[in-house]
Amino acid sequence: MASRCSSGATGPAALEKLPGSSIRVLRTVESVRRWRRPLLLDQRSVALVPTMGALHEGHLSLIRAAARANHHVVVSLYVNPAQFGVREDLASYPVTWDADAAALVRLDRELADDGHNLGRISAVFAPSTSEMYPAGFPGQEVDSKGSFVTITPLAELLEGRSRPTFFRGVATVCMKLFNIVQPERVYFGQKDVQQTVVIKTLVRDFMLPIEVVVEPTARAEDGLALSSRNVYLGTRRRRVATVLYRALQAAEAAYARGATDRAEILGAAHGLLNQVLAEQAALSAEERVLFGVDYVSLADPDTMEELPAVDPAKGGILSGAVKMLPVEAAQPGEDLGHSGGPAVRLIDNIILPPSRS
Repeated sequence: MASRCSSGATGPAALEKLPGSSIRVLRTVESVRRWRRPLLLDQRSVALVPTMGALHEGHLSLIRAAARANHHVVVSLYVNPAQFGVREDLASYPVTWDADAAALVRLDRELADDGHNLGRISAVFAPSTSEMYPAGFPGQEVDSKGSFVTITPLAELLEGRSRPTFFRGVATVCMKLFNIVQPERVYFGQKDVQQTVVIKTLVRDFMLPIEVVVEPTARAEDGLALSSRNVYLGTRRRRVATVLYRALQAAEAAYARGATDRAEILGAAHGLLNQVLAEQAALSAEERVLFGVDYVSLADPDTMEELPAVDPAKGGILSGAVKMLPVEAAQPGEDLGHSGGPAVRLIDNIILPPSRS
C-alpha cells in the first residue's frame, strides 16, 4: 500500500486511524479481535464489507447499506493473491490506499450527517498477506498445496471454467475474514452474481451465523457495471464496454415478451454481440475495438447450472463475460487506460424474476 495513516500517537499502544476521522485501521487478526470483543458483549451489530481496495461508488453503496442496518461497519482492504491465476493481473491490480482512505473519510462524514443510519464506518481491516496466510504465500496454481475452501460443483461453472482458482481463493479469504471479524451481516454486490451464490453456499454449508446481503449492481450512466478493473479500459474501449450489458438487456427483453426457451432468450444476446463485433471489425485498426465472448449464460438462480428453459415460477440468471482486447493501433496521445491498457475481462448479469402471472 502506498502509505500509512495514523492519529499521530506513538508507542506500542498507538491507535492508527484514517486522518481526520475516528475510523480505526486494524492490521492484525489480534487487533480485530480485541476491537470486536466488547461489541459482542454490548450486543452491538457489526457488518463487514469485503473489498480489494480501488474503491468506487459500488463499494460505497454497499457501505451505505451496511451503515443503515448495523451499529458498526468494517471495511476490509486486501488484495487477495489466492483469487488471481498465475497469468492474471495481480501485479498491475490498482492499489490506491490514499484515495481509498480519503473516500472512506468523506463517506463517514456523510453517514454522520444522515439521521437514517444506525451506524458508521468504525474500522478498516488492512492486513498483510503474511497475516492472512500464516503458512506462506497462497498457491495460485490449480494443484497448489495449502489450506483452501472449495465449493463444488458451483465453483467449477461459468467463471470457474475460465478462472479455476478464483472461487477457491474467494471462498478461502472470505472464510478467513468471517472468522476474524465475526460479523452479523456481510455485504456484496450483485455484479459478481456467481460469487454471491458461492458465498451464500459457504455460509449455509459451514453453518456460519451470518446474513449475506446482496445489493443491486452499481452502474455508470451508460449502464456499465462499476468495477475496479474499468480503469484499464481507456477512452476508446470504454465507449464499447457496455456491449455485454446491452446484450443481456436484449435477452431480458425477450423474456419480458414471454420467451422461456434458452435458444430464443440467449439468441437475442448473441445477436447483439455479433452485430457489434461486425461493426467494429469494419473499422480501421486505429478506430476499432475488438473483444472476445467468453460465455453468455442462462442459469438456475440457486445452483448456476445451465437451464434449457426458464421456469416462470422460479426465474433465472442471465450472465456473461467478455474480454476487451488491447488496442491494436494507438492514436497519438490516446488514453489507453491504467497499465497501458491490457486485456480487460468484464462480467455482468441480470436477474430474470419469476413471472407474476
